[in-house]
Amino acid sequence: MASKFRVFLEMIKFEHTIFALPFAYIGALLTEQQIPSLHDFLWITLAMVGARTAAMSFNRLVDRHIDAKNPRTAARALPRGLLGVTEVWVYVFVSFGLLAVSAYNLSPLAFKLFPVAVFALSFYSFTKRFTWTCHFWCGIALGLAPLGAWVAITGSFHPAPVLLGVGVLLWVAGFDIIYACDDFNFDRREGIFSIPARFGIKNALKISTLVHVLAPLCFLGVGVMLHLGLFYFIGVAIATGLLVYQHILVTPEDLSKTGLAFFNLNGTLSVVMFACTMADILLPLKVF
Repeated sequence: MASKFRVFLEMIKFEHTIFALPFAYIGALLTEQQIPSLHDFLWITLAMVGARTAAMSFNRLVDRHIDAKNPRTAARALPRGLLGVTEVWVYVFVSFGLLAVSAYNLSPLAFKLFPVAVFALSFYSFTKRFTWTCHFWCGIALGLAPLGAWVAITGSFHPAPVLLGVGVLLWVAGFDIIYACDDFNFDRREGIFSIPARFGIKNALKISTLVHVLAPLCFLGVGVMLHLGLFYFIGVAIATGLLVYQHILVTPEDLSKTGLAFFNLNGTLSVVMFACTMADILLPLKVF
């Protein structure tokens, strides 16, 4: 069982939870610009673990036949038979159950919006079959993290977490476009929809650059809207620098560093944004 569970965690790339979880914490921190209660912190963490585990498990199930054909993904657990379809379905339902219980313990509005979250987390897996905007659907799934945390704590909506969610959406879509360049030949051959397959690698990287210009502007807008302090804006500046470096590393002539850009730099970006937001809450040095 322990061995199977390790295979499962590897299959869903559990460590990639680091992309969305820090932004969920940021959404929680910004609700009242103070440290959330242990209750809220615990249930937000469990909600995010449940949401991402369910989404990735479902994605692996839906894509298992495509993955089996792709040399980059053929070694995944389902194509190799290391995990059974029924086993992974159990993980999907248990994970969505964890998300539902977490939402229930956070706020009535969060629980009412649970079906919306299930749709957003599941629908992305089908989009590569019919639209090259699939990267933005992936962004929507992760962009719900800060908005969900805000709604969970306050039981209401606000423009600031919506704008933060849009920033996350654009950030995720931008690096997902870069990552999809690795599958350019396979996607064109198999009729898989993506921005690189539709517009070519060179144009895809230009689109990714444009999207990554807009994302920090959204993060800046959140800081201005909520009158945040110096440390938050330092975080945005560092995040912007990491995005610039990402686009220096990956070029149409050299895609060898897409893995570094995808995980290392983007994982660092989300952690830096969280750390700087936390510092801003603990040591507010107002800019506006």
